[in-house]
Amino acid sequence: MMRKRLNAKEKRAGIVAKPRRISHTYVQTINGTLAEIMPLYCPVRELDWCENWNPKAVYSQSGLVEKDCIFITPDGDTDIVWMVNDYNPEAGHVEMMYHVPGVLITKLEIQATAVNPSCTQVKLTYSKTALSEKGDKALAAFTQKEYTVMMDSWEKAMNHYLASGEMLTGLPNF
Repeated sequence: MMRKRLNAKEKRAGIVAKPRRISHTYVQTINGTLAEIMPLYCPVRELDWCENWNPKAVYSQSGLVEKDCIFITPDGDTDIVWMVNDYNPEAGHVEMMYHVPGVLITKLEIQATAVNPSCTQVKLTYSKTALSEKGDKALAAFTQKEYTVMMDSWEKAMNHYLASGEMLTGLPNF
């Protein structure tokens, strides 16, 4: 049986799909300066303030967060690979992406802006793109309500740590 030879347009039509994507944004009020807050958006420093954070490996020239830092977190039988695309503490900006193989790709964008000398507003946006039916299910579970609980917990944990130097425990997982 002879196969029909596809032209370039037919080939492109078979490999290009409209993304199945969902984004949620949350604005936190963090009681601290940019200089205090920005180092905490780090796979290593999150161990200080995030109860359920457990990176498996961190690849970094400095040992902390930096542009092109890569880290791995376990997720059941899967390893999630994260990459820091941008880390600009002076501008209050962090962008990370992570990939769950065969499931989804997520972009996390953090923009921190000083409100006054001791308070910072932080806008966090997670954008998730499904790569499969399993990814579609992950998108369906990523509701605004779930995201709000996660970001509220993150805000409480970070504010507690900045005020006390200690981790706040017992919050919902995030």
